[in-house]
Amino acid sequence: MSDVESQLREQFMDAFSGASFPVKNQMSLVPALPNGPGTKFEADGVTITAMELAAKLGKHQDFPYEDAESLVDDIIEGLKAEDMI
Repeated sequence: MSDVESQLREQFMDAFSGASFPVKNQMSLVPALPNGPGTKFEADGVTITAMELAAKLGKHQDFPYEDAESLVDDIIEGLKAEDMI
């Protein structure tokens, strides 16, 4: 696992662990984000906003999610598939 991946994974877990699970769609995650859709995740020169996650990773997500870990796993895999990390 790269430093970027591990740093982002930690930030995503912090951000999304406060969501009310199960989450049925991306909009269900917005209240958990510290700055809503404008929340930024940064690691080693890579910056990704919550809006970018929603726009680029929709096809990589399989709602509903029962816990933050499975959601974050899919986000990381989607970022890799889209060559964002």
